[in-house]
Amino acid sequence: MISIFSEFFLKGINVKNRIVFPPVVCFGYAGGDGLATDRNLEHYSHIARGGPGIIIVEATAVKTDGRLAPCQLGLWSDDQIPGMTKIASAIKHSGAVALVQIHHAGLITNEKVSDIASGPSADVKNPRTRALTIPEIENICSSFINSAFRAQQAGFDGVELHGAHGYLLNQFASSFFNQRNDEYGGSLESNMKLGVNIIRGIRNKCGQDFIIGYRLGANSPSLEDGIAIAKYLEAAGIDLLHVSHGGSMLNLPRTPKGYEYNWIVYSGTVIKSHVRLPVIVVNEIRTRERAAWLVENDHADFIALGRPQLADPDWVNHTMENKEVIECLGCKPRCRWFEDGALCAARKKLKAG
Repeated sequence: MISIFSEFFLKGINVKNRIVFPPVVCFGYAGGDGLATDRNLEHYSHIARGGPGIIIVEATAVKTDGRLAPCQLGLWSDDQIPGMTKIASAIKHSGAVALVQIHHAGLITNEKVSDIASGPSADVKNPRTRALTIPEIENICSSFINSAFRAQQAGFDGVELHGAHGYLLNQFASSFFNQRNDEYGGSLESNMKLGVNIIRGIRNKCGQDFIIGYRLGANSPSLEDGIAIAKYLEAAGIDLLHVSHGGSMLNLPRTPKGYEYNWIVYSGTVIKSHVRLPVIVVNEIRTRERAAWLVENDHADFIALGRPQLADPDWVNHTMENKEVIECLGCKPRCRWFEDGALCAARKKLKAG
């Protein structure tokens, strides 16, 4: 029987198990220059030693004026390659596949990095937003491709394009955000043109062996749209699909009666049934039993576990060895990690022990 500890071959690479550490931003770790710091390196080194099969390094900006926060990691400059090389090397040294998520925030670009936030269309509810021109879209496309090439130079096995959570690629893909009526909006093909051009550009520049993943917003703006986008991405040549939410809380898919997971996990399992790609599912799975059921019943190929591995970086090894794990404490009203990783109550408990 396939289990969460079974191997998986992805683009000829042997992934040692089905557990993924997802791209969770370490706020306050990097500086305004986007350079990786010792804190970033220590964080990913510890997670890698803990045993996951794939590690996806947090949202890493492709342009300075498209960041989600002033302290975001970057790959917009060759100066950022050496620090990212250390992270990729540490991940691979521990036997994990090393991916990095490349990202542009679009309409929700942080006001501290740009006075104006740009996307496919202006947000009528936000006066500091505007629509991108076609030359600007083409420049962003090149920035994604060049950032992927820098990731390859740094030693990463591939990249994940951030097309979820209401960020730029999600905005273009979704008719909820994209009101254009030109070559970049108005139909599925037009909405997906930027994403597909990025995928093709990365493939041409980085080669066939370089992994191209995509984090998909399942409700973009509906699950039916998410399925159509997933099929379109598969045809465009991506290698791995990571299903999450689409930045809008409208048209949330309903889970079947008695379903024990949330709508994001459910959406991932539905999308998996419509594609031949390996699929990562994510969100509030947390325990070995919940992760195992999804893989063993062929509802997912990989399980992304963020907070469990933040709370206990050795979660995979501890679980495989049937040892006690440090559990996420579910801090309210918001996870303290998103202020600063040093504030995580579970990590404090781990260090105290």
